[in-house]
Parts: sequence; structure tokens; C-alpha cells
Amino acid sequence: MLVASNRGPVSYQVEEDGSLTAKRGGGGLVSGLSAIGPDAGALWVCSALSDGDREAVRRGVGEDGVRMLDVPADVHADAYNGIANSVLWFVHHMLYQTPLEPVFDAEFRRQWASYERFNRAFAEALAEEAAEGAVAIVQDYHLTLVPGMLRELRPDLRIGHFSHTPWAPPEYFRMLPDDVAGQILRGMLGADRLGFLTHRWADAFTACCEAFAGGLGGTRVGVHGLGADADFLRRRSHEADVDERMAALREEIGTGPDGGARRTIVRVDRTELSKNIVRGLLAYRQLLEDRPEWRERVVHVAFAYPSRQDLAVYRDYTAEVQRLATEINARYGTPGWTPVVLHVKDDFARSLAAYRLADVALVNPVRDGMNLVAKEVPVVSDEGCALVLSREAGAHEELGEDAITVNPYDVVGTARALHEALSMPAAERAERSKRLAAAATALPPGRWFLDQLDALRG
Repeated sequence: MLVASNRGPVSYQVEEDGSLTAKRGGGGLVSGLSAIGPDAGALWVCSALSDGDREAVRRGVGEDGVRMLDVPADVHADAYNGIANSVLWFVHHMLYQTPLEPVFDAEFRRQWASYERFNRAFAEALAEEAAEGAVAIVQDYHLTLVPGMLRELRPDLRIGHFSHTPWAPPEYFRMLPDDVAGQILRGMLGADRLGFLTHRWADAFTACCEAFAGGLGGTRVGVHGLGADADFLRRRSHEADVDERMAALREEIGTGPDGGARRTIVRVDRTELSKNIVRGLLAYRQLLEDRPEWRERVVHVAFAYPSRQDLAVYRDYTAEVQRLATEINARYGTPGWTPVVLHVKDDFARSLAAYRLADVALVNPVRDGMNLVAKEVPVVSDEGCALVLSREAGAHEELGEDAITVNPYDVVGTARALHEALSMPAAERAERSKRLAAAATALPPGRWFLDQLDALRG
């Protein structure tokens, strides 16, 4: 069995003495692959992303079960930032400001050629490594052309592809140049089976195929809603470093005018354009304006970890998040109360501490394939939390019944939802949180991966 993804389970760093050190990665795919056991003969094909990774490939250093591809750095940059993150991500999350973008010019065509070359490198490596009749599961929007390319090279293989993002509806997907849209769909349809996180995204893909590719052909489509890893989260969230972060956060949050604990609205996100952090802050500002009784009694704990800072639009977005948080604190803060506690340095232990402290979790993306934060907070929260959840998050399909649903563009509506969540009786909050946690962990990473494998083999 083979897995292909842009990012692999290990990364390398060159130390000052020239030696290489390896760091193991985490995440749902790593957990999922581990579920098949060490004797399954699995191979993970991935990109060399850093100078350390490329040096490891050149020296022949590697981990058992991992093949890292040294795609030229400029080709990878074109494919990853130029196409995957600046075109395909924007299409599937419907992020374009259409009066000005996209512009599919000669530079786009040059980068698209790199995306083809990048996908071809993966297809050739998989074809070379796969045993007769092996199973290959390809991951995500970085590698949409691989299934079709691999099918041509190795028709004996069973090929799957899983999309971790939304899929654009036909009226938005058709924004792509016709030949490029056709290549993507034909590439995906080279798989025996395609997996999506929700029925909504699977239906959108099917609609695109019917509109632009004459249907699905013999390709099957399935839905696997990746869940939270409850055992890991509960164990990790009670380790010593998390307790230390909780104490520090409690000090930052402080106590209310009556000496009691302040309520907390928690969000943990990358500063990704689709996460809608700015409108979340605007909704919190609206709450403080419309409901002055919450002033000094609530703190918005906002962790916004910088993402894709090599792209200018992401740097600008991160700066706007920081500017708005500063503005809210300047306008409403008092000597003993900081309305927004903002952290921009990634710290997993601190994120878990915030999960445990959360009275309300705010998850309001404009569009999201799943959103694991929405699933993780109810699992970890000490006292139970109310979940304010965007109807545009994939997680809404499973969690919507016990969440407070919001339109992510409606700042006034989101402010009302925050008030409702803060006002929820403790018993109701705890009961909802329990049901949310059960739904969130229904398909943990190991089961999620095995279900895809079983369906593909079947």
C-alpha cells in the first residue's frame, strides 16, 4: 500500500555541525496510516520541502517506509504556492475578489506546467515503487493530476484520492480555463474511488463532472468525515506543559468585577483567509457594543497562528487581525481587563489549554473542508463549551444539531450567537458539549483511513 502527499511524516534539519536531525510529524494522516500496522508494507511518497529534506535525499538518508522526492525548489514553489495555494485553494474556498482576480495569463501557464511536472514526479515514483495490484491513496488538491497519470503508467493498481478541502460548485469551478478544469477532473477520475469529507463536497465534485466531463465514468465517490482523536487529545491535554499554559492564560484573562472567573470565547486558527478571523473579531466588537453587560466579564482568547506568510495576501491578513485586536483593546479595555488576548506564535500546548478553558468556541470559516478545531474543543473542554459554528464548515454536517449556527458573513448575527452561547445555562452547555464530543469522535483517524482502504479494496 502506498500513500502520496505533498507533506510527509518526517522532516529534516541541517545542524551547525552538518549533521541531520529528523522530526516526526503529526496529524490525522499520520495517525491514520499507523492504524494499518508496521507489517503492512506501506510506503509514503512525499515532497522534500526544506533544505534539510533535500540534503537528506542527496545523502541517501531516510526513514523506513518513506520516499522523499527532491523536486527542484523552483518547480515546487510554482506548483505549491503558484497553483495549489493561490489558484486551487482559492477556487475551492471561493476566495477570489472577482473584479480583480483571477488572471490566467502567461505566468499562470508557466506555473501550471510546473504543477504538471510536480504531479508527474509523484506518479512516476508511485508507479516505480508499487507492487503488482497494490493500493495507492493520493492526498489532496496538490496532487489532483496524479491518479490519471498513474493509471496510464500502472493500470493494474487500485487508486484512490482523498480531498481534504471543499470542492467548488460548477458555477465557480468553471472560472478555471477550460483545458485546466478538464485536466483536473480527468486526473481525479483516473482513480477507482474518490473520498470527500462531506456529502456537500462530494455532490459538488459530481456536479462538476456531469457539467464538464460527461459524468463520473467508472469512478466511485464516497464520504469519510475525519474525526478527532479523542484518546490522544484527552491524554495530551492533561500533561504538565498544558497545565502551565492554563495557569498563564488564567492570569492573562483575569477576574471579573465581582472577583469571579471571566467567561472565555476561544478560537484557534491559522491566519488562513478562509478562517474568517477578522469577521470573528468584528462580531466580538459588536457584542461588546450591543451588550455592554459583558464588558469586563468576558475575554476573547484568539490564537491566530501565521500561515503561508510567503504570500503577500496572507501577510496582509495577519496584520489586519493584529490591528483589529489592538483597536478593540484600545477602545474597550480597562486597566484590569484586556478584551482580546491574541497570540500569534504557534503553541500546541497553549491551544489545548485554551480548549480546556473554553466556555464558548467560535468557529466561523467562510468555507472549510471540515475544521477539526470544532471537533477538538468539545472533546477537551473541562466544563463543556457552547459551539458557535459556521454553516459553511464541513463539520456543520455532523455537529450542526448541537451547535449555534451562524452565517459567517453576518457580523451582527454572529454577535447575537455569541451572546446566546455566553448566556447558555451550564447544564445545557455541558449536555450539548457531550453530544458534540460523541459526534466529533465517531470516525477517528485510524478508522477514517481504514474505511477508505476497505472501500477501495472492495
